[in-house]
Amino acid sequence: MGPAAVNAILSPDEIARADRFLRPADRRRFLGSHLAVRLVLGRALGIDPADLDFAAGPNGKPELKPRGRDRLDFNLSHSGDFALIGVSRQGAIGVDVEVARPIADTLRVARAHFAPSEIQTLEGCTSEALPGAFFACWTCKEAFVKATGAGLSMRLDRFAVTIPPAPARVVSIDGDATAGRTWSLHRLAPAPGHVGAVAIAAPDTACEVLHLEPGWARARW
Repeated sequence: MGPAAVNAILSPDEIARADRFLRPADRRRFLGSHLAVRLVLGRALGIDPADLDFAAGPNGKPELKPRGRDRLDFNLSHSGDFALIGVSRQGAIGVDVEVARPIADTLRVARAHFAPSEIQTLEGCTSEALPGAFFACWTCKEAFVKATGAGLSMRLDRFAVTIPPAPARVVSIDGDATAGRTWSLHRLAPAPGHVGAVAIAAPDTACEVLHLEPGWARARW
């Protein structure tokens, strides 16, 4: 899509926020990801993407203004040139994607932020398995926090998630094992070198993954 089409779909506020980026690459990523959100949500709701109205939740999580019974919850995450968009009709959704990269003192970071059961599992990992296990845990926790809408006010050690090879799930919240059963958690490998996760505030909810290739917007809208 050309600049005119992008400007016609995005809001003046989104354009202004994009213009605050100093690096052209960062501006391009912002415009591309926010355009994709509007196109995906517009398609799901059957309305013009430019007509979507957004608001900020109590802790700043973007959300759609209510539109009757067809309301969707959504979330956006990006890492480098890759963006992950989550859409849910079942409950609040949070997504996270990270580039899998070496981290110095991985266990030190985990001990500073993770729950005791997660730390214990990571401490038992081999050096080869530790980076993947760490990012699987990190993305699941970030997705969960984003789904709650709590933002930075929620400490990562207040809840625990499983770590591979165990299936993804929320183990406990504030020490309550039953609270985790009301959530669905999914790990993703969305692209080579990337790790992702989806958290949905509804039990036993499936997750369908669609890959949007370059040019998808021109082909479908």
